[in-house]
Amino acid sequence: MPTPTRVAGAALTLLVVAVGCETLGLSPPANQLLPVTKDMRNSAPMPPAVPRELAKELHPAFVVEPGDVLLVQPADLDAPLRLPPDQTVFADGTIDLGVYGRPVVAGKVLPQIEAEVKALITAKEKGNVAVTVRLIGRNSKVYYVLGEVNAPGAFPIKGNETVLDGILAAGGITQRASEQNVVLSRPTPPDGCRVVYPVCYTNVVQLGDTTTNYQLQPGDRVYVPGRGLLEGILPAKCLKGGPCAGPQVACWWGGNCAPAGCR
Repeated sequence: MPTPTRVAGAALTLLVVAVGCETLGLSPPANQLLPVTKDMRNSAPMPPAVPRELAKELHPAFVVEPGDVLLVQPADLDAPLRLPPDQTVFADGTIDLGVYGRPVVAGKVLPQIEAEVKALITAKEKGNVAVTVRLIGRNSKVYYVLGEVNAPGAFPIKGNETVLDGILAAGGITQRASEQNVVLSRPTPPDGCRVVYPVCYTNVVQLGDTTTNYQLQPGDRVYVPGRGLLEGILPAKCLKGGPCAGPQVACWWGGNCAPAGCR
């Protein structure tokens, strides 16, 4: 007489044949976490001491780099001074101001660039000319969203984006995504310590838990891995462990209920 285990095994085999391994999540994921990445993710302190949603920080002054676009114009728009239009910073770090030269602007902040451009123009015009320099294209500072998202790529950073913003900018996660194994990797030097933060995507979107909805920095990589062999078929309670398995405070604000610990 067949045992329950054999019956279950036969049923699973028939189901795999009927619908395919990929549908059940039995095939290896296309985007897998490296073992060292998984170890670093699971050993990360919770919560990491970094800016996140509801606790964002201001970025430092923008440093101009090749690819950025500047607008250089006289402070008095009625002045006879004529300057070339929008200035894209060349690969050598310069912009082209025509008869006023090609100053190096890469590696500098806007007040420095404005002072140097003013000095160049004033020297040639033989008089004090007020100019303004504005940043109109932030192309050099980007973050990356990769893996199981609908539109992976590089996206310009403005300073207030979070991991959730980045995933939405990349078209959202796919049906093959492992929602509780997303990582944020921060760039480090070749001989530096690697920085990998866990992103509990389901907690962020379903519970409004901001613990892992980090504020993005230039160069950040958000990686959404594919589901593992069993993740597609086993219930969530069978897949315990990792930084996303911690307790959540259950607070319900309906009626007169406000449990202790809820703020």
